[in-house]
Amino acid sequence: MAALGWLTPRRRSATARSVLAGEASAEAARKSTQETRPAGEPAFPVLGDDRAAAFFDLDNTVMQGAALFHFGRGLYKRKFFETRDLVRFAWQQAWFRLAGIEDPEHMQEARDSALSIVKGHRVSELQSIGEEIYDEYMAERIWPGTRALAQAHLDAGQKVWLVTAAPVEIAQVIARRLGLTGALGTVAESVDGVYTGGLVGEPLHGPAKAEAVRALAAAENLDLSRCAAYSDSHNDIPMLSLVGHPYAINPDSKLRKHARELEWRLRDYRTGRKAAKVGIPAAAGVGAVAGGTAAAIALHRRRR
Repeated sequence: MAALGWLTPRRRSATARSVLAGEASAEAARKSTQETRPAGEPAFPVLGDDRAAAFFDLDNTVMQGAALFHFGRGLYKRKFFETRDLVRFAWQQAWFRLAGIEDPEHMQEARDSALSIVKGHRVSELQSIGEEIYDEYMAERIWPGTRALAQAHLDAGQKVWLVTAAPVEIAQVIARRLGLTGALGTVAESVDGVYTGGLVGEPLHGPAKAEAVRALAAAENLDLSRCAAYSDSHNDIPMLSLVGHPYAINPDSKLRKHARELEWRLRDYRTGRKAAKVGIPAAAGVGAVAGGTAAAIALHRRRR
């Protein structure tokens, strides 16, 4: 399947589907619900400012790698698909971790095909599995520096939300484990607690993320000019541009350039050579490198 226009790197205005995805994610999130500074710089976040909040991208901002791929590893372990399918897709997670950015076609195939894997499963089942997968694969991949930034907002009495294209159920697990307020994520359609195989709107990516933040801010009576947003990807420039305090965290080259031009704050918690920066293991087997994305495997099965 060719990549959809909303997944391409160029900036685009929000479509009706983006708005729908953003509003659906905001509603789902609501239901679930100091760093060192240069001399003379005002304290941030501002203590007691209840009209301010913080919005954090997940993949490569809060956590090394892609949440969807780690979720796929957990599904593989639980026999959602077979070993022979795993090798074909090992390169996807390896590429993602090496490049540190989202490949539009890979990510689209993963998200689109994941729906066929979960179709017919109960939402509660995936939520329970998500709790286990967080402990198995995600907890050790949280960036301590970004976690400290989120905690600074919490300590100031502000709400902190994850904003991610990962399934909202998985995002909510991660947010809860980190002690955050909640999460905005891609909303898969369900009827009577069972996944239908469809989406509400589209994946929460690019402009859809900005729409989700905008919708949540309106519902929560937040002043976006007093809010902060954090991301590693140029795809999130629409979201970062909404707030008064945008941060580029472990930025890709396009975001780094954009942030410097606009004098946005930058933080990079990676060290050493490129491979080390994105957390490549010294010795990674097929299971560790790919874990396999359930989504891509489902796609492979349909094409055979």
